[in-house]
Amino acid sequence: MRGFRFAALAAVSVVVLAGAARADEKPSYGPPAKWVQVAEIPAPPVDDQAPSTQLLLDDNQSQHDNTGSAFYNRRVVKILKPEALQGGSRSVTWDPVRDKVTLHALAIVRDGKRIDLLKNGEDVLVLRREKNLERAMLDGRMTASIQIKDLQVGDIVDWAWTYEHRDPLVGGRTNDFERMGWTGAVGRYRVRVLWADGTPLTWKASTAFPEPRVVKSGKTNELLVDVAAARTPKAPIGAPLRFQRLGMLEATTYTGWDDISRRMAPLYAKASELSADSSLRAEIAGIAAASTDPKVRAFKALQLVEDKTRYLFLGMGDGGYKPASVDETWSRRFGDCKGKTVLLLAILRELGVEAEPVLVSTTSGDGLDARLPSAAPFNHVIVRARLGDRSYWLDGTRSGDLGDIDGLRPPPFRWALPLRTAGASLEEIVQTPLAKPDTEGVIRIDASGGLDKPAPTTMSMIFRGDAGLAMARALRTAPRADVERGLKQQFSSSNSWLTIEKIDFDISPDGVGKVVITGASEMDWRMNDDVGAREYKFPGSGSGKAMTFPRREPGPNADAPYMTPFPTYNSAVVEIVLPNKGAGYSVKGLTWSGRVANSDIARTAGLSDGVARFTQTSRSTGRELPFSEVDEANKAARRLAAEAEIIRAPKGS
Repeated sequence: MRGFRFAALAAVSVVVLAGAARADEKPSYGPPAKWVQVAEIPAPPVDDQAPSTQLLLDDNQSQHDNTGSAFYNRRVVKILKPEALQGGSRSVTWDPVRDKVTLHALAIVRDGKRIDLLKNGEDVLVLRREKNLERAMLDGRMTASIQIKDLQVGDIVDWAWTYEHRDPLVGGRTNDFERMGWTGAVGRYRVRVLWADGTPLTWKASTAFPEPRVVKSGKTNELLVDVAAARTPKAPIGAPLRFQRLGMLEATTYTGWDDISRRMAPLYAKASELSADSSLRAEIAGIAAASTDPKVRAFKALQLVEDKTRYLFLGMGDGGYKPASVDETWSRRFGDCKGKTVLLLAILRELGVEAEPVLVSTTSGDGLDARLPSAAPFNHVIVRARLGDRSYWLDGTRSGDLGDIDGLRPPPFRWALPLRTAGASLEEIVQTPLAKPDTEGVIRIDASGGLDKPAPTTMSMIFRGDAGLAMARALRTAPRADVERGLKQQFSSSNSWLTIEKIDFDISPDGVGKVVITGASEMDWRMNDDVGAREYKFPGSGSGKAMTFPRREPGPNADAPYMTPFPTYNSAVVEIVLPNKGAGYSVKGLTWSGRVANSDIARTAGLSDGVARFTQTSRSTGRELPFSEVDEANKAARRLAAEAEIIRAPKGS
């Protein structure tokens, strides 16, 4: 089952040069090319747990040379159950500037007879459908869709098409990607990759992909996988992404990561050239006059790009491939990641700050260094600024960053590809454990007035990082009353023991959010008949409910490590002021410190000066936990969750 290779390319426009090869806004109709080997429809596989739609044939053939690629796809499925009738349509999407689509067949096979549904395009609906319009993205892609009429249980649906991708603007470079991805068993799964001598194609198969066979006929090389009754390998739950890439084959004609870097660098260099009379120069002069410190200048440049240009992706025509010029982006006050990157590069250059564009993947970064070089995984571009001996990763598509440049954290994208004229290799984006908590909470309950009376309560919370930024955005975009209402609803839903009377919140100049809630707590003091005294257990403590790692089924990479959140850091304090300055009261709780599942945890429980105090901090130290440590981590997490925080009152209270 072939993944759609060019969607990610269009999303970030990582192709270097501009210009349209052609504009095919309608599909063509006809038989497959001569290089395609058309298969017979196989018999259904034996599968006593077959889904409602059974895949009989998954046929993927491709041909590559130094001008581009052609991809033949054929899916033949059998309708086994009424639930499958809901999938009664077929469609294909393409870029009309760089792709050509040919529809070969859409037919129903019923009782041995073939019913043609394609009819040379008679019922094909072609439209420009912007699927990401709500995300401010316009890519101009076309979709051809066909509704299948009179579909019945027992029918076999045969659907075949080819799309050709030709883009001389990247020197004919291309990539191929196959992945086993279906439910149940497939009757026949075939992957056939052809390339001519002189085409620099390399390929790589991941774990659990059938072993390919490579043969040569004349000047043509052929990679072939042809298997019957194949099943999709099950990815190990909770594993990092690189271990979940099972049943995959990738091929590329890029010669290395540096090949991609060299091809893209000139485009960004050209687009970031600022005209002599640009109105942006006044903004740059203002930043320069405000400070001579390169760090201050760089951060103010980032804020300018974030706050004075909005995000909008325009991928139609050349816009899907090259960044708009700095002056164009500034004049219209909007841009996508490419345009905002170019804008930021131009400003930083004028301010004397060393910077370069870098490609990143927001979704597929883990293990990228072990994959074949290809532009397809990248779906975002940001700026790497160098100040002293440190790199700062600046993303102009963010908004509302506050504080200073040293407060910016490295993004979680794992790998970056710098765009340089001389070429560059992948570089790791290193994240480190947090120095300060992202969240700090202090709850102070004044129960000094008596056990059965409402206890005045103050709950103070501090939010740093993206949590503080999200709060700042909310305050800028919504009426304060709406934000207050939302916070009250959020906290009351999980803290019903607290009656909220007032809530205050604000953002400091460095982007730290603070929320202070005041109200009264209903303290549920209960008699412990075993000791003859009343006790109060803080709500939620000792529940035994812990986030643990799930068990895995046997299969490929079953012993892979588990992902753990990183970087995270939070702290919580509960203080309860007791009657009679705590005379006769005692505290039960855990005082312990250690590491559990890549987190350094510390808990204390004590009573001093009439105040019972419980604290907990948790700071993550890594993003992966070895498989061998999972069972012990689960046990430790359950033990910690079972430890209650209890205050025992004197007898007779």
